[in-house]
Amino acid sequence: MRDVPIRDDMIRLGQFLKLAGVIESGGEAKSAIVAGEVAVNGEAELRRGRQLHRGDVVEIGGERLQVI
Repeated sequence: MRDVPIRDDMIRLGQFLKLAGVIESGGEAKSAIVAGEVAVNGEAELRRGRQLHRGDVVEIGGERLQVI
């Protein structure tokens, strides 16, 4: 699992994927999320605007990323 620090108390899922470097653009993030390729805390997430907080774990492409 890789830790990805955020500046504020929360970050939206699409922004987090770009910050972590696993997605290059908002459009790419939207496509991956809508296709069911992203999970948050073990559950598939279909909302790009999902708010993430410290401690949440995002999974995409076999990689696990923790919001810190």
